[in-house]
Amino acid sequence: MSEIIRRDPRAEWIARNRLHPLHAAMQPAQHSWMGPNGLIRKNPHGVGFIGPNGLKRIDRSGAQQGGSAKRTAAAEVQLPLHQVAQPAFYISVVPDMVGGRLSSHDRDLLGLARQLAGEDGAVLAVVFGEHKESAFATAGVDRLLVLHGCEFDGYTPEQRVQGLRAVDNQFSPRHWLLPDSRTGGGELGRRLAAALGERPATRVWQVKDGQCIGRAGAGLQDLARPTPRLILAAAECAEPVSETRHEALPVELSTSVARSLARIEDLGAVAVDPAAIPMAEAEFIFSGGNGVKDWPLFHQTAAALGATEGASRVAVDDGFMARDRQVGASGIWVTARVYVAVGISGAIQHLQGIGACDKVVAINLDPGCDMIKRADLSVIGDSAEILKALIAAVAAYRNDAKRDAA
Repeated sequence: MSEIIRRDPRAEWIARNRLHPLHAAMQPAQHSWMGPNGLIRKNPHGVGFIGPNGLKRIDRSGAQQGGSAKRTAAAEVQLPLHQVAQPAFYISVVPDMVGGRLSSHDRDLLGLARQLAGEDGAVLAVVFGEHKESAFATAGVDRLLVLHGCEFDGYTPEQRVQGLRAVDNQFSPRHWLLPDSRTGGGELGRRLAAALGERPATRVWQVKDGQCIGRAGAGLQDLARPTPRLILAAAECAEPVSETRHEALPVELSTSVARSLARIEDLGAVAVDPAAIPMAEAEFIFSGGNGVKDWPLFHQTAAALGATEGASRVAVDDGFMARDRQVGASGIWVTARVYVAVGISGAIQHLQGIGACDKVVAINLDPGCDMIKRADLSVIGDSAEILKALIAAVAAYRNDAKRDAA
């Protein structure tokens, strides 16, 4: 007698209904997927994943342990320490460090450098001026060189090239890696190539078997060539380092950096109205959804933070925001460094539109909504009260800064 497999219509309905409380339990766990450049990406929210901060994701529901008890703290894992006492060679990386911190693009670049360094080489990160980053060790940095001095402040590409030439003379790195980005790395890398007499590989998304592959033909073609000494890499060029700790030993230049003739005068940052910044280029987006009940307060908070305003489709359809402010697959795909979602539940189209954002902050009353699950930082509570507290905190911070400056 053959076995008859019967369908469960209710289970199928739950699997399709994203709003059902049991929907998440019906979905298969996705631990990895292929990115737009063909690179297999890991799921940082998957059970068992060890992130760059050394924390291991656990199953807080207790289902993984076969029980119903919930665990309340993540198990801290001591990652193995990778040491290179006497490096046979160096791979130099110059991260963008926008805002004084490593971006996701920078971490991809360090992952590529780690691949090129292997077991005998060391990854040397070169940073200009003061920074706020404390995770160089878990990002794959073996040696850290910080070039201090007022001559590196602001927009000083010529002086920075002089600093990198001094690094090249002392450490003679086998490869130079810079992000091919619009936030400084693309221009600096091309200037350095001209100074060193190197022909760089640009928009590189893969390095394998002595060959590097970069985008060409308006991004429609791939160009393969032997790996040069200077590489300008695109985002997702490699998997970021996440399973080892590195020493990040500080090193210094043995000679002073030659002063270049200043032909460019930096007049400082120009004040720009956040509302005039295109959504696709905005670095800081403050977005509102159906959960926002006091829109004047929302606009006041965005102005206090200096953020570009965005909105969900529901807020746009209800007439609270203009159509060109809509974020999501049916609106505008954004790549902000910080994305704050106020009262947005997290429809799949919206989550697709913010998939490339570095840090997502969610303010919501529902702790089980999809936006809370996606967020790096969640604040559960009434949005109006939270926004008022946020405005007060920003005002107090600025008053303290003025007092210190006086």
